[in-house]
Amino acid sequence: MNQGWVDDGFGTVADTFAENFSLFPELGAAVTVYSGGRKVVELWDGQAAPGRAWSAETVVPVFSCAKGLVSVVVHLLAQEGRLDLDAPIGTYWPEFVAEGKEAVTSRMVLGHRAGIPVLDRTPTFEEIAAWDPVVAAIEAQKPLWEPGTTYEYHGHVFGFVLGEVVRRLTGQLPGAYFRTAIGDPLGLRAWIGLPEAELPSLARLEEAEGRPPALDPEHLLMRIVTMNGALEFPGLDVPHGWNDPALLGMELPGAGAVASASGLAGVYAAAVTGIDGSPRLLTPETVSDAAREVSSGAGFLGFDAGARWGSGFLLDSPFRPTLGSRSLGNDGAGGQFAFGDDEYGVAFAYTANRMLGHGDPRATRLITALRGCLS
Repeated sequence: MNQGWVDDGFGTVADTFAENFSLFPELGAAVTVYSGGRKVVELWDGQAAPGRAWSAETVVPVFSCAKGLVSVVVHLLAQEGRLDLDAPIGTYWPEFVAEGKEAVTSRMVLGHRAGIPVLDRTPTFEEIAAWDPVVAAIEAQKPLWEPGTTYEYHGHVFGFVLGEVVRRLTGQLPGAYFRTAIGDPLGLRAWIGLPEAELPSLARLEEAEGRPPALDPEHLLMRIVTMNGALEFPGLDVPHGWNDPALLGMELPGAGAVASASGLAGVYAAAVTGIDGSPRLLTPETVSDAAREVSSGAGFLGFDAGARWGSGFLLDSPFRPTLGSRSLGNDGAGGQFAFGDDEYGVAFAYTANRMLGHGDPRATRLITALRGCLS
């Protein structure tokens, strides 16, 4: 039975959320919708961990939804005139340009076109946590293709490259700067690097029975999502796996965010409308720039051929339907999804702790219901 509330006119979202628990092996989940900067849907249900019910405060690993947090920060820095997305990254990080990366720009990374989706080097867990060894490995990395000529999902490298640019500009790692600029002032329950004090509210991830097995570890896509084998995927209950507070507590800005549905939706609401009368973080011009298509089609590996990427965000497509041409979002490997749209004045987030795998329809069903409410 749904916990929480919905405003008049959004009952279909509540009905669909309840249906998801009967149609799919949901464990625990939540959905939040903002409209015009005001929360109009706040629902949760199920189990966060054995013996502990989901609550409005529950946070869960949301994997690559982290890219949305990083991308909002990057566009905010560009909007403030501190970063030129089309300037070579070497402008801000001179050591980056080695091995043929002189022309790589932040926008190429945002659009997954930089040619460095994976590292040749396999860092240790301790090196990943230390940050600088990964930065050194990126500096020494030779592109797999001529930067800008094609694209492929940049997984973890996305977060480390853009995160180091953020650090060079602000003096803070990206997760820390996100909290300074956005998370703390607005009181949003979203982090890249979960504080220890939040562990009691952390949901535990579980895989659904019959979930397709992972690809061979040597496959390039698996190397991309595991940092060349340094991490495991899905790897929930292994040492340093995705239920391990040590992993969730580090700055892993490509795929390591932890958030509540309300916190994740709040990031996008703050970006595209403002929250409860506060000014929006990103101007219409900045949203237009972010929503301009940078990458689409089959890409280097030919996976997810239906995806469309703007600068750091998934755009509306049959692969990942949202509301329209100004929807900016990012999804997570556990089925989580969040986006904002300033044309409709809407922000949405769905979080869950049962991982269903590729083609997971739960968030899409909720967005379809939301679209019906808005029309």
